[in-house]
Amino acid sequence: MNDTTEQLTVLAVDDEPPALDELAYLLRAREEIAVVHTAGDATTALRLLRDGGVDAVFLDINMPGLDGLELAGILRNFATPPAVVFVTAHDDRAVSAFDLGAVDYVLKPLREERLAEAVRRIAERRRPGTPPPTDNATGDDVIPVELGGVTTLVPRSSVHWVEAEGDYARLHTATGSHLVRIPISTLESRWADAGFLRVHRSYLVALPLVTGIRSVGSGLVVCLKGEGTAPAVELPVSRRHTRELKDRLIRGPMQSWTSR
Repeated sequence: MNDTTEQLTVLAVDDEPPALDELAYLLRAREEIAVVHTAGDATTALRLLRDGGVDAVFLDINMPGLDGLELAGILRNFATPPAVVFVTAHDDRAVSAFDLGAVDYVLKPLREERLAEAVRRIAERRRPGTPPPTDNATGDDVIPVELGGVTTLVPRSSVHWVEAEGDYARLHTATGSHLVRIPISTLESRWADAGFLRVHRSYLVALPLVTGIRSVGSGLVVCLKGEGTAPAVELPVSRRHTRELKDRLIRGPMQSWTSR
């Protein structure tokens, strides 16, 4: 460990004793951590946190009474809030977690190397000269995705088009695609003001990348230019979305979607 970085005091919170014991054990094994406090519910955790001196909280989400997301929301109002890492068996709350400023989102069952990555992220934020985390001032929404056991953030501005896969959505970017547990209808409403438009029940496209539309047989396809290693693509347009697509493309030069 870098000698210029002070060791951490952390709090582990989980309402299930075996899970809490495992989490605390793994955290105590990390050389970056000096002290591990534990709490079996969010109310007890909040009482400990109000005393100060805790650098980071490793927090379960589903707990009786005050849940983990609600506790994280309260911590954001602290003058010096601790870093928050969610440790949960539920992979469908990551968007809400990162909206609350979480440093990381670790899925159960716990893996030692994955928890080590979360601790490393916290330690990096505390290094001298590292600017404090800020809210997303650019307005660029981010989507957390799990890659090789590590949660990374995919910015909305890097997404070219979105493909529905049941209750999931596949985000297509210049460097590849990412499957996330978010319905395409949710992204449609969240990203409408950033220049994304539903052109088909299965497709949502970034209008700034549209180069045109053309007829194919009895239907239409929308053409998107390629960027980076991503090739140009053509996606079908359903009849119910044709008029809005044409209207938006006609109005396009008078609008700006630079905050995609």
